[in-house]
Amino acid sequence: MIQYFLRRVFASIPVLFGILIVTFIIARVIPGDPCRSILGEKATAAVCERFIHEKGLDRPIYTQLFIYIGEVFRGDFGNSIRLSLPVTRLLVERLPTTVELSFAALLISIVVGIPLGVISAVKHNSWIDVLTMMWANTGVSMPVFWLGLMLAYVFSLLLKDTPFWLPPSGRISAGMSNDPFYEVWGWVLPESGLWSSLLVFLSRLNILNAILTANWDLLKDAIKHLILPAVALGTIPMALIARMTRSAMLDVLGQDYIRTARAKGLGKTAVVLKHAFRNSLLPLVTVIGLSLGGLLGGAVLTETIFGLSGLGRTLYEAITARDYVIVQAFTLVIAIFYVAINLLVDISYAYLDPRIRIS
Repeated sequence: MIQYFLRRVFASIPVLFGILIVTFIIARVIPGDPCRSILGEKATAAVCERFIHEKGLDRPIYTQLFIYIGEVFRGDFGNSIRLSLPVTRLLVERLPTTVELSFAALLISIVVGIPLGVISAVKHNSWIDVLTMMWANTGVSMPVFWLGLMLAYVFSLLLKDTPFWLPPSGRISAGMSNDPFYEVWGWVLPESGLWSSLLVFLSRLNILNAILTANWDLLKDAIKHLILPAVALGTIPMALIARMTRSAMLDVLGQDYIRTARAKGLGKTAVVLKHAFRNSLLPLVTVIGLSLGGLLGGAVLTETIFGLSGLGRTLYEAITARDYVIVQAFTLVIAIFYVAINLLVDISYAYLDPRIRIS
């Protein structure tokens, strides 16, 4: 098992290195002038020349690439061209929003999608199956920006005077107490360093911070703010998970060992959950893993619609402003998440099917 894990880790290193190089090159060859994108169209040639020189963008691309690779290996992503802030600080501040949103969307997708897929497979060709697949096809077809606007319109405007009202934007209500857990616990953080950054990152996960500080009003408020964007973002993977669960279950339910289990007198619930569902997990794990990676990288529209300052929205603004440093760093972080998720999926394969780790 350890050898299998190490093989997967070493195989991921060239992937990340390739993504780093490709992202660096593409960010610089796309049309656009970072000077005028940031300083405005009326910036003079002299001002732009000085700006480009100060940011080191007048050096040859290969020189910039070697410098950037050296900085990344030292854990330094550089400073934002537009904001003049360390990109590491921006990651610590804005990545928690995307992580919290993505995991909430994935949780909704799994909790709703898997039971619907199982029920649809068990009730194959019934009206339940037809309705479930119609809903799944509709969910896959709905654009996130349209669904987000409709959810905000219904639950924030039409239902504003009812108990079903939900906030249309932000992560918590204005004035809500959100003291970091390390301050509540009386910890004193060092001015900089990995430990300090990690604690700040964890404290910006509002739900986790509310639990650690026993701030139940904050927990309730954070969950209310998270429902609409999580539902909007999780609808497509929810539909995909439901369809994949149904397909995998139908394949397994037709196997000989399922008929044998039924012939032995096992109950329907035991046959479906213990035998059929367990043996249909491999393709389902793949879809869930890819869905989480897609949620982390595809939250741009959702964060923009619901006014969330997360990874996706910051990346969109950086692309618009030609802020190469943020684009490179954020893309690399998303790629690391993808690789880590694929690694977890591979390990889960080996756990669910021992024949994989032997081969």
